[in-house]
Amino acid sequence: MLEVVQIKLREAGKTEYYATSGLKFNIGECVIIETARGHEYGEVVSEPQMKPEQDLKTPLLKIIRKATAGDLYQIEKNKKRIEDIMATCEKKIEEHKLAMKLIDAEYSFDRTKIIFYFTAEDRVDFRELVKDLAKIFRARIELKQIGVRDEARLLDGYGPCGRRLCCAMFIKNFEPVTIKMAKEQNLPLNPTKISGCCGRLMCCLSYEFGMYRELMKGMPKEGDVIKTKQGKGKVLSINALKREAVIELEDGRQVKVSYDKKE
Repeated sequence: MLEVVQIKLREAGKTEYYATSGLKFNIGECVIIETARGHEYGEVVSEPQMKPEQDLKTPLLKIIRKATAGDLYQIEKNKKRIEDIMATCEKKIEEHKLAMKLIDAEYSFDRTKIIFYFTAEDRVDFRELVKDLAKIFRARIELKQIGVRDEARLLDGYGPCGRRLCCAMFIKNFEPVTIKMAKEQNLPLNPTKISGCCGRLMCCLSYEFGMYRELMKGMPKEGDVIKTKQGKGKVLSINALKREAVIELEDGRQVKVSYDKKE
């Protein structure tokens, strides 16, 4: 068993497990960590926990130290340079006439690498752009093409619910979201009602989908013709949470059928 904590790398990096090496951390603390490409900074996002070694990626990287005042100053200094870095990159994109939209940029902690995030409808040949940027900034350059969901995560914001975007707060990996999830929950199939800021189906449609499927077991579907104690009728609507169905009988009357009582 190893004591580990989850660390979110940089601003838009992945969340991964790191060995504590016996050090104590609080959620929200900034730490300096080792990565395959050198030292980076990250934020502690979980309490320490014990995990079997076979459940963890190997080799498990370590936390070097808690960020010092000097480290935090360096991180803030790097962030302040991002605006100028992006302006230079956008200018070079225009010069090379590349069909891409620059979204964000990040400096590595040791300032030896800059990552640029962009969106594009097709693949982009940015080799000459990388060469130009490397000469200007004297650092390794990495360009990452991202999707619209990742764009929303990077830019952050608030959803129709009035809360901060889930993808920016806690979602680590994007799971498939389908229109079937909205149908099962009897939500209006209006794109403006069930789409997020990214233009895709809202991630939260999946949160209660499993429970709705469980509650719908043994219940009819809208439009089904069924027999009740009052006679035969057509299912007008379903309330999965109450496990009730509204039935229109052949004589025009409407009745509620409870499936908890197995009527």
